[in-house]
Amino acid sequence: MQASYAPGDWVEHPYQPDWGAGQVQSAIGSRVTVNFLHAGKQLINTDQVPLRVIQPPEA
Repeated sequence: MQASYAPGDWVEHPYQPDWGAGQVQSAIGSRVTVNFLHAGKQLINTDQVPLRVIQPPEA
């Protein structure tokens, strides 16, 4: 079962915890572009990496 991601969602990469929280910029099928706090913009294939939806980080 594939999770659904929407622009504005906050996520974590389960295999790259040092990237920190990331905000979804776009989601087209299994291709999700995320802007991570410590890794910048990354294109994630969610068929291979199940991102975890989290609460927004505190400012």
